[in-house]
Amino acid sequence: MRLRIVVAKPGLDGHDRGAKVIARALRDAGVEVVYTGLHQTPEQIVQTVLHEDADALGVSILSGAHMTLFSRIMELLRVNQLEDVVVFGGGIIPAEDIPLLNELGVAKIFTPGATTTEVVDWVAQNVGPLGETGLSNASTEVIQA
Repeated sequence: MRLRIVVAKPGLDGHDRGAKVIARALRDAGVEVVYTGLHQTPEQIVQTVLHEDADALGVSILSGAHMTLFSRIMELLRVNQLEDVVVFGGGIIPAEDIPLLNELGVAKIFTPGATTTEVVDWVAQNVGPLGETGLSNASTEVIQA
């Protein structure tokens, strides 16, 4: 069974290039990816995770509201008994906030400059085996903020 990952863009941020780059890299690595599109609420994101029976959730936040948004997403995942969903994220997130996000249950934060290979490798090691196409088809791209 292929991994299924929801890639989400919460809040009012209109910049989704990084999220789309990650979604494409994961897809090219054999992961089934569901991209939520822009301006999703935490409630909509968690409903998508539930509806799609996702193994993981990748969240892209550039708005500066990462603490509020991740807190609400993690709370809703618990309420919906989705604690087994691996949550990772990326964007403009200060280094001092990363340990706080880890305490909330966010497994990994990727910051600007991370490569798609780093993200795909991390997913393979921390979420589960990749699909049939594997890493050989994944290209490396640096994620810009």
